[in-house]
Amino acid sequence: MSLHPSLKTEGNVRETRNVLKRFERLDLLRKQGRYKEGTKVWGLPKTKIEK
Repeated sequence: MSLHPSLKTEGNVRETRNVLKRFERLDLLRKQGRYKEGTKVWGLPKTKIEK
């Protein structure tokens, strides 16, 4: 079964992600001083991706 041409990507062209994974959010929050060890990882505050 082949992939439809409209779904193929051209080389390494890729859009930037606008959502962080949980471990990435934790790293960012630790860097900003907004997360303390031992705090639950559910209900984390929203973060923006650093550019």
